[in-house]
Amino acid sequence: MQIKNISYIRQNAASLDMEEPIVVTQGGKPVYRIASEASARQRDEAIATLKLMNLAERDIRNQNLLSLSEAKARLGREVVTKEV
Repeated sequence: MQIKNISYIRQNAASLDMEEPIVVTQGGKPVYRIASEASARQRDEAIATLKLMNLAERDIRNQNLLSLSEAKARLGREVVTKEV
């Protein structure tokens, strides 16, 4: 991770190397973090995956489960409902 002051960012904004995130400091304290769009998207997808895993674990703990035949039947009803 790169650490740059805000003046450096202002002067070099057009030519920043975004292969790794940049921590922007002001007065020696971190105030911003700049990351590439691909990096931000990857982070967002990882967070979404963790949330889904958390929901699945909670359902398992609460015995909120479906058998394969129940899942297929429910999906079949959903498809029919959306087609109508």
